[in-house]
Amino acid sequence: MEKPKRRQRYRGKNPRHFSEKYKEHEAERYAADVARVLARGRTPAGMHRPIMVREVMEVLAPQPGEFVVDCTLGYGGHAAALLAAIQPGGRLIGVDIDPIELPKTESRLRKLGFGPDVFTVQRSNFAGLARLLPEPADVVFADLGVSSMQMDNPERGFTYKYDGPLDLRMNPERGRPAAVLLARLDAAALAALLVENADEPNADRIARAILQAPVSTTTELAAVVRSAGGDDDAVRRVFQALRIAVNDEFGALDEFLRNLPLCLKAGGRAAVLTFHSGEDRRVKKAFQSGEREGVYSEVAHEIVRPSTEELRANPRSRSAKLRWARAALH
Repeated sequence: MEKPKRRQRYRGKNPRHFSEKYKEHEAERYAADVARVLARGRTPAGMHRPIMVREVMEVLAPQPGEFVVDCTLGYGGHAAALLAAIQPGGRLIGVDIDPIELPKTESRLRKLGFGPDVFTVQRSNFAGLARLLPEPADVVFADLGVSSMQMDNPERGFTYKYDGPLDLRMNPERGRPAAVLLARLDAAALAALLVENADEPNADRIARAILQAPVSTTTELAAVVRSAGGDDDAVRRVFQALRIAVNDEFGALDEFLRNLPLCLKAGGRAAVLTFHSGEDRRVKKAFQSGEREGVYSEVAHEIVRPSTEELRANPRSRSAKLRWARAALH
């Protein structure tokens, strides 16, 4: 009889590395341990805490029988709430570009009882949403944040807390990683990218430092930014700027916003959750322009932000901004 495999050993009393946190990766089996992590205001490894679910549901007001699109399926937290609200008779398409996380999320939602008759997935960038839909939707939702599963996994290159390849691609099967992008930029172009994508005040100095000491891993990049006088906020901004560039996030968002009115039924509702000033400006301008042109009958003129309770329970929600729009009836 084959002996069961022993769990991976780690240094110290508690696991520190993402891959060592085996209990957090098996939330169903170790529910009590995961609950303790959540109670401390942390996100368990391999999980994602959906942000502003109550507020999203309030502005979108999904109804039984409606057709809903979640443009950024992620861990499936928003989708689960939307699916529950549109039953009986409703259906939801979940769109996501990540080939690693999408199958896991589909399996997770299937286990909650949402079969193919009410829930289907599309692996695609939400920029091409108009080409994916069989018909306009009653509700379209997009969460532009990076999922915690991506952010915390060193192998994906999104975190500088642990050493990993400088990748930052949402879809590691396509495009070029951040390390390759850096090798192709000069100091002026890199500085411009840091300003455009992250409002980095010391862009010129940091750009020169990065290119003088070529980097290929996440911790190497973080060390170079700090050596140029940057603090943790500067490191975060540099990673954000590179991630946006690597995935052409602003280009995808602009195309999505241009085509969004075509994806909504008359009176349909859309909501976008942003985490960066550049994203929020684009959504604000698109919604206000659509209202002036009569494409939208009503839009949010004030940002909806996380509650005080959510900010305490999930610090990663602090930069979230929610805007919504309602399609005209004609």
